[in-house]
Amino acid sequence: MFIDVYGDTLCARVAAACLASTGHQVLAHVAQPQSPESYASEPGLAQMLQSQQRAGRLQWCELGQSPTASAAIWLALAPGDVLQAEAILRDLPGSDGRWLVVNQSNFPVGTSESLAGLLNGAGELVCLPDLLVEGSALNSFQCPDQWLLGSDSEQAQALVRELLRPFNRLRDVIQPMSLREAEFTKLAIVGMLATRLSYMNDMANLADTLGVDIEQVRRGMGADPRIGEAYLYPGCGFGGQAFSRDVMRLADTVKDQGLGGQLLQQVLHINELQKELLFRKLWRHYGTRLQGRRVAIWGAAFKPGTERIDNAPVLRLLDALWAQGVQVHVHDPQALPTLAKWAGPRDDLVLHDAPYAAAEQADALLLLTEWKQYWSPDFLRLHQIMRSPLLLDGRNIWNPQFVRQQGFEYYGVGRD
Repeated sequence: MFIDVYGDTLCARVAAACLASTGHQVLAHVAQPQSPESYASEPGLAQMLQSQQRAGRLQWCELGQSPTASAAIWLALAPGDVLQAEAILRDLPGSDGRWLVVNQSNFPVGTSESLAGLLNGAGELVCLPDLLVEGSALNSFQCPDQWLLGSDSEQAQALVRELLRPFNRLRDVIQPMSLREAEFTKLAIVGMLATRLSYMNDMANLADTLGVDIEQVRRGMGADPRIGEAYLYPGCGFGGQAFSRDVMRLADTVKDQGLGGQLLQQVLHINELQKELLFRKLWRHYGTRLQGRRVAIWGAAFKPGTERIDNAPVLRLLDALWAQGVQVHVHDPQALPTLAKWAGPRDDLVLHDAPYAAAEQADALLLLTEWKQYWSPDFLRLHQIMRSPLLLDGRNIWNPQFVRQQGFEYYGVGRD
């Protein structure tokens, strides 16, 4: 089939690469051409984009170019590009057949219905919410746990099933529903995950006051089949552009409908407070005397496997440390250029390519992102190079008993 994919998002790149890899002819409409290397942090994506270009199944054009002889229009636009989506559909040329429009953009609930109305009976629009996991986006598309397929048209559903057939063989993971139900389900999933995280962070903070190790509590909760293990890990707060945005959008939707629900507002509030947790522990440890101290941070990205720092805990933490006159030294395997762009030139921020260089002469080491290379550091070396052997573990990846045996003072999340 001929498929036109619109958008400069990660979702658009993944869809274009995966659809082309199964034999479709894909024309990617982009506002700003980017080299495949710009997606190097997504395992396998850059290589797939390059291979499909070389094979001639993937081509690029300007965003405004009209589609020609397409079997499907695939919209994977940024959340603020609703007007762009409307313009694309209004400008669709006449066709002997009917257009199939797949909306994978993260737009507000009800947008797909509005977009469908612009087709004026010349085609069908389905909603296929973006459920990609950043850092493993390619695998999320090729081996999905589920597809939410919003459509009231059996013919449109059949066409989308054909497009997704190569990624739906092991078991049928396509769940048909209405347009609005698909849009809302995506937000509801994110809201539930965020609620679990904030709940566990609340429990971890309570565990600190009770002398309880939250790790043992987490394991006990996760073993209960009514709860399960996913998203039960307490930490120093969640971030990410898409995740945080979707939670806020869901909270705004509740407010706009006049329901007065406070749960999601509390979830967001707890998360923002949690981003300052390590600062508060550090502040108490040094009796509020932080002026002139040197603090090392391992991990700036909002999660492992990405260079992005959108709404990451490091941003709020840095502001708090700088306000106290702290000299901050940061290491991250991917996010340093992004952090440098966000912070600009500062005398109180030093970025290091090597983790141990960041920790030299540090009065404390704060771990914010659980990159694999941080899980088993050389604790003897750390003890030798740090001015004060103090570790604050924002992801509970270290063994408190072992670390303390190495001569460190240790603070975790719900493990003090």
